[in-house]
Amino acid sequence: MDKSTLNNSIELMKDLGEIKSRSMFGGFGVFCDKIMFALVVNDKLHLRAGEENEAGFKELKLTPYIYKKRGFPVVTKYYAVPNTWWNDTNELMRQAKISLTLAKKAQAVKQNTGPERIKDLPNLRLATERMLRKAGIESVEELQNRGSLEAFLALRKSHSDSLSLDVLWALEGALEGKHWSVITPQRKQELLQRLGE
Repeated sequence: MDKSTLNNSIELMKDLGEIKSRSMFGGFGVFCDKIMFALVVNDKLHLRAGEENEAGFKELKLTPYIYKKRGFPVVTKYYAVPNTWWNDTNELMRQAKISLTLAKKAQAVKQNTGPERIKDLPNLRLATERMLRKAGIESVEELQNRGSLEAFLALRKSHSDSLSLDVLWALEGALEGKHWSVITPQRKQELLQRLGE
């Protein structure tokens, strides 16, 4: 059933830019120029909410899509549009444009601020974040201030001296915003000299 609503949504919004979809949240995320601004799930089109339109959505008694993650409900920023908007495509498009603008703003903010949590940095996982917390490094900013080498030494101190050098490369890559495998041999050598190995 979602496919029909998805196809109608894509057809309607094709003038906004390059519209594509992919499976998300048990339905289909709708993207314009690689930015998600709508969701089709349970045979309904949902539009992204933000400062400019969320109060209006709530006034109209529109409901956000809720899905379960590990058994817990997660409330999304995507509100189901009323069926009446399909009869007034000008209104639907006006709302879609607002949602797209909000999604673009959110994307720009995210790109400028970078990841909020250590686990969201390249090469790092939740396990690494927990290890760093145990070593006294609680935030991305703190990790950036300490640097890869100092963070690695803190991990060795709090965990074990036999910590693999792969962790150092992962930390260095994370702070450089790239995969650990592309760290240059010169940079690796420099880190090893400073480490005394």
